[in-house]
Amino acid sequence: MKFFKSALVTSVLAVASFGAAANTTINGAGATFPHPIYAKWAEQYQKETGVQINYQAIGSGGGIRQITAKTVDFGATDAPLTIEELNKEGMIQFPMVMGSIVPVVNIPGISAGDLKLTGKVLADIYLGNIKNWNDPAIAELNQGVELPSQPIYVVHRSDGSGTTYNFTDYLDQVSTEWSENIGVGKDITWPRKATTIGGNGNAGVANFVTRTRGAIGYVEYAFAKQNDLAYTQLQSRDGEFLMPTMASFQAAAANADWDNAPGYHLLLNNQPGANSWPMTAATFILMHKDQTNADKAKEIIKFFEWSYTQGELAEELDYIPMPSKVVNMVNDTWKQGLQANGQSVIN
Repeated sequence: MKFFKSALVTSVLAVASFGAAANTTINGAGATFPHPIYAKWAEQYQKETGVQINYQAIGSGGGIRQITAKTVDFGATDAPLTIEELNKEGMIQFPMVMGSIVPVVNIPGISAGDLKLTGKVLADIYLGNIKNWNDPAIAELNQGVELPSQPIYVVHRSDGSGTTYNFTDYLDQVSTEWSENIGVGKDITWPRKATTIGGNGNAGVANFVTRTRGAIGYVEYAFAKQNDLAYTQLQSRDGEFLMPTMASFQAAAANADWDNAPGYHLLLNNQPGANSWPMTAATFILMHKDQTNADKAKEIIKFFEWSYTQGELAEELDYIPMPSKVVNMVNDTWKQGLQANGQSVIN
């Protein structure tokens, strides 16, 4: 079984020289959620242009810290900053692609899609209220499925994570107990009643789930699919049990109201619609408004501009491309927000 490289390993894709731009190296760091598609885009872009993209998948919290400290050219986060936070740090933010989070399990005899969960049951598992896989609350949802008397091991992110931010935002919406006692965050204090294991990055969570019988975790769907993890069905806000599919992801993404999201601060969890996958999220890029090197800034934007045109590559990895309306909005954000020596970087 193959796994993505450790989230601490930099994705470096070397290329031959393709003119002046080939000498450009762009450095980014942050979310592991979009790492598969960022690596794919980077590989293809380097083949076409010679520009080298170094992306460190270290988690959203690390990406925010590095771009704030100006040690990278761009940061990446699945937990969007508010407009107040962006203004304080002198940064712009824009959504790059959308994806989904899925529960994954390692239960003897259970294959991908066999197990049904509701949001409340998922929250109760992570709260430690449900400790065994044959608990009546799980059995009631899965009549006819043979559930073992197997202790549940809860796998979560150990790093500051936008995936965790979106996952806990969903649990916060579907569970009063979670909302009152745990809340939402990139890095939270996990309930003590549950038997927990911390993994670094989406890849770390995927690894621990695979290695631990009885485990449950949450990962970006591309990690589940490409590593043959047993994802679960999940009940939509309107009560339908759904498989994680491109159609269910797109149904949720269709409700995204980007027009009324200052700084593109928008979460997509628990969207209405019978066929809307309940844990759908966008991932974002952060850049400083004031750029010291106009030519470098232009090359960075060229890469992101090109990436927006590569929707087919995104869909191959089960990500959802940003709609053209949003791409046009982002183009305006670049023109108005990025400056070097007092002049707009983008004409």
